[in-house]
Amino acid sequence: FKPAYVTTGGTRYYSQEQLNNFLGLKIKTKINKKIVGYCRVSLTKQKDDLERQIENVRTYMIAKGYQFEIITDIGSGINYNKKGL
Repeated sequence: FKPAYVTTGGTRYYSQEQLNNFLGLKIKTKINKKIVGYCRVSLTKQKDDLERQIENVRTYMIAKGYQFEIITDIGSGINYNKKGL
């Protein structure tokens, strides 16, 4: 059972496909996942901070190769009436 990747320290990593084959699972269709990034600030005057959060999350998602959507919010964290969620 050959690992998909081995670190210089010797840690072995196996892909989901390898695990499925090993377990005898037949996956006929590939599931496409969409990752959601949530960026929030408490006050309107923190809009610059929100833009910085969005850019950092976007950069991370692109680097990971994710299909993603970013949801943003300005308001209190204890307000549960969120339009986008």
